[in-house]
Amino acid sequence: MIEHDTIELYRECDAGIQMGISAIDEVKEHAADIRFREMLDGYQREYAFLQNEIQGILHSYRDEGKDPNPVAKGMAWLKTNIMMAVKDTDAEIADLLTDGCNMGIKSPHKYLNQYAAADERAKDLICRLIELQERQRRELCRYL
Repeated sequence: MIEHDTIELYRECDAGIQMGISAIDEVKEHAADIRFREMLDGYQREYAFLQNEIQGILHSYRDEGKDPNPVAKGMAWLKTNIMMAVKDTDAEIADLLTDGCNMGIKSPHKYLNQYAAADERAKDLICRLIELQERQRRELCRYL
């Protein structure tokens, strides 16, 4: 049971990180403020660092990770592109990414409860992801 929950927790974390990287990719070219764009690049690097760590661990379990839910990814893409077509501002980008951070905080907490038997290393990593999302959300508030 521990190994199953551990792998599932890593897989969910992997999918969430992919969503975060993708969300930033879709909006950062629209950012007018250079400091905002640099901040987004920095968060993308942090997500990539966590993703590499997770994928290495999953590889050791002979697991390839998990892609984000295609419906969730499609809906996020649609919302982002509609909002960017209507209101292409740094405030709108911050608003969209803040919504993503909120999901990136809520979902991992749900998975921590769902996969409670996961090992401490997996729990620590998902807590690091939550902390990253919380920090990003706080910084995004400056642009709302």
